[in-house]
Amino acid sequence: MRTCLMLLLWAVLLAPAGSGASPPPLMLATDYGAGVEVGDYWVSEKLDGVRGRWDGRTLWTRGGHRIEAPDWFVAGWPAEALDGELWIGRGRFDEVSGLVRARRPDDAAWRHVRFMVFDLPGQAGGFGERLRRLRQLLAGTGVAWLQPVPQERIADAAELQARLEAVVAGGGEGLMLHHHQARYRAGRSEGLLKLKPHDDAEARVLAHLPGRGKYAGMTGALLVERADGVRFRLGSGLSDAQRAVPPPLGSVVTYRYNGLTGNGLPRFARFLRVRDEPPPPDP
Repeated sequence: MRTCLMLLLWAVLLAPAGSGASPPPLMLATDYGAGVEVGDYWVSEKLDGVRGRWDGRTLWTRGGHRIEAPDWFVAGWPAEALDGELWIGRGRFDEVSGLVRARRPDDAAWRHVRFMVFDLPGQAGGFGERLRRLRQLLAGTGVAWLQPVPQERIADAAELQARLEAVVAGGGEGLMLHHHQARYRAGRSEGLLKLKPHDDAEARVLAHLPGRGKYAGMTGALLVERADGVRFRLGSGLSDAQRAVPPPLGSVVTYRYNGLTGNGLPRFARFLRVRDEPPPPDP
């Protein structure tokens, strides 16, 4: 309960003025675990972009903020809900994030963006049925930058691990697994799984801790707080530019880590990026 309340507070504090829309009802992933029948799932790459929800007329972020995309970008899109990712390419999250945050669309920069669609929230039936409908629907639009996320079936856990290693070696983040029979529903779902070689989470910046040695006069680490109130330092992963101009106090950052210590602290925590908006609380 406290975690949900903290996330809701972050959303209120960081929401831009005048953004009164509620977060769209998105299906959210749970973590992949041992014992999963891999053959029952469709597998795709976890794209490092900005999640978007098209409601048939307007494009929204997962936090409920309108995305000011150029008119030509959404011209010809279907008049039904699409769930997907605004994506430029592997390792280019900062670019697409900047475009989404801009109040006026940069027409030339948007020419590099694709909306990679992975689901049809308004369609009934299992994911396999929705996927067939999705592929047919997008093929009929003739819009080159509106594409279905490539999905494939994988036989077993060993093949899945090999696929994960290949994606990560190529600069990707990980994999997503959609259960063939899972219906679309808002909130965390065992029918949608994520598989990555590391964990990541969000924390709020409380203070900039001074650096020493070569980082003297700059930020040495961020003092951050998780939604459950646990505080710790984030020093690794910050670039020199970020140490000179660190994420503002009160902002939410994403960090990577490798499991938890015996005290419940993230092990080998390292800064990844500033979040433009905190994740919506689970319904």
